[in-house]
Amino acid sequence: MSLAAPLAALRTEARAIDERAHVPFSGRQAAAALLLSDGAWVPGVRVESAAFSLTIPPALNAFSTAIAAGRSDVVALAMSRPVGPIERAFWESGPSAVSLDAAATADALAAREGSLPSLEAPLDPLLPGPPPASPGEGVTRARSVAQRALVPASCFPVGCVLALPGGALVPGVNVEPLLTNDPTDWTRVLCAERGALGTACSYGLLGTEGVLPTNATADAGDASTLYLSCPDDPEGSPCGACRQLLAELLPDGVLWMDRTALGTPERTSPSALLPGSFQGAALSRNAPSG
Repeated sequence: MSLAAPLAALRTEARAIDERAHVPFSGRQAAAALLLSDGAWVPGVRVESAAFSLTIPPALNAFSTAIAAGRSDVVALAMSRPVGPIERAFWESGPSAVSLDAAATADALAAREGSLPSLEAPLDPLLPGPPPASPGEGVTRARSVAQRALVPASCFPVGCVLALPGGALVPGVNVEPLLTNDPTDWTRVLCAERGALGTACSYGLLGTEGVLPTNATADAGDASTLYLSCPDDPEGSPCGACRQLLAELLPDGVLWMDRTALGTPERTSPSALLPGSFQGAALSRNAPSG
């Protein structure tokens, strides 16, 4: 199929999902939709942080979702707003080893081949099966997910599984796009934990209060729970950037960290990982409308 119809359909989807963006500080909704080679498409929304520089851009959000689901066959990108310098720089670097035509339209980029598949259903990013029956089972699944990580720069795979009340299992892996121009441009890297949080936002799983749903009065099995594994580091834990996003979006959640080499998984929480976290209350009061 030619470029025009698939890009128009992809653009429509991007505009339809931008209301899922988590933008408490700027108020400027933005979304991306990635088209895969079989017609499946992947949503990605802007996810803001009180620490502004940790904000997840829509295109990177969608791409990390695709990688965590085992897909990298990107053939097109459409935005709910005009494609900006961040998206152009990201895609011109060839994040999925696909050369993209930067001249497609103002709000879309497409593969150079000259034709695209027709749009099908959105990609299902969730892991199959019931929620983990134990912390050990949860970190085992996270360790398996880590095999999908895209880590050409660090060679350090990380995987996580975000288990939400209701049974949804959202995978996340660290994603280091194939930066052909500058392999040390790590500003485009997204960690596994933030990737899973971004996927949850993109698929409309964010709660009405702007945080992921949890039952604060219930046992840990009924709360939002993140299982994390760094297979090459038996003492691995979330980095500072991930701790900040976890404190903002999963404040009442439970974290289990893989400690297979040392014994049983270690339990912690966002507040324990980052006490006194910055929430940006004054920033949200002064946010410009968009």
